[in-house]
Amino acid sequence: MKVAVVGSTGMVGQVMLKVLEERNFPITELIPVASEKSVGKKVKYKQKEFTIVSMKDAIAAKPDIAIFSAGGSTSIEFAPLFAEAGTTVIDNSSAWRMDPDKKLVVPEINADVLTKEDKIIANPNCSTIQLVMVLGPLNKKYDLKRVVVSTYQSVTGTGKAAVDQLNGEINGDDSIAKVYPYQIFKNALPHCDVFADDDYTKEEIKLMKEPKKILGDDTFNLTATAVRVPVQGGHSESVNIEFENEFELDEVRKILSETPGVVVMDDVKNNHYPMPFYLEGKDEVFVGRIRRDLSQPKTLNLWIVADNLRKGAATNAVQIAEYLVANNLV
Repeated sequence: MKVAVVGSTGMVGQVMLKVLEERNFPITELIPVASEKSVGKKVKYKQKEFTIVSMKDAIAAKPDIAIFSAGGSTSIEFAPLFAEAGTTVIDNSSAWRMDPDKKLVVPEINADVLTKEDKIIANPNCSTIQLVMVLGPLNKKYDLKRVVVSTYQSVTGTGKAAVDQLNGEINGDDSIAKVYPYQIFKNALPHCDVFADDDYTKEEIKLMKEPKKILGDDTFNLTATAVRVPVQGGHSESVNIEFENEFELDEVRKILSETPGVVVMDDVKNNHYPMPFYLEGKDEVFVGRIRRDLSQPKTLNLWIVADNLRKGAATNAVQIAEYLVANNLV
């Protein structure tokens, strides 16, 4: 099993290598890939050093799987070349997510859509992944009607430069380059990604479109507001869900607690609820503050937290790879 990790020096790429190692993915040959300026440098995997190779050399090596986390333009240019060489690409950028010919996959929810013919598979947006992990099982039972999502997203969702900006501001270092239009320390920016013509950001548009594709259901409405907060790891979401059918809170908790990859943390009497500070580095999606919306019927409020670099990116991609291997799809 030859596996290429494209973007292996980046923040998500480094977590990819860590997750592959932790989950003991059956790699016989690791091919780390990065930009031309990084070719020849080393990355560590299982206490060994591996030399970073160019995209051209990686394609020539014909890996079985290539996990991409190198940005949309890189994926658009090179993912088809890997696919033509017979490699199955799992892409973490937004490049292929809404392509009608590409599958958008969260393994616990819709891995069964995958076939051997799928040579480019899209990994969803980080905020989408944790959202659909909760929406999926509840939609099956109660039928979604409308979803309102407000996110509280960590700076790691932007990348290393954003982490540097936050830490620079915390330490009073004005020399650090700014990647946000305003200070992020002691602030909250209702501005994730760039604004589109309709005044929604690209992040919000992803959140409004991707869940419908993953769930295979476009009958419900979804709206989103995405906010960047001065948290270093882990995205949080306040979610209001209106169903077509009535529900009982105990049954909702039971459904979610029995969903693989979801952990219910919902004991407000003991101040027990999900928080990114305590959940960074974990692979599960955590849900709490589960309560009925008192303003209208058949409506639920809840709070979702997950590590955006792990389940929101690297872990989900590796789980897709695990599914492909387990089902002889590569």
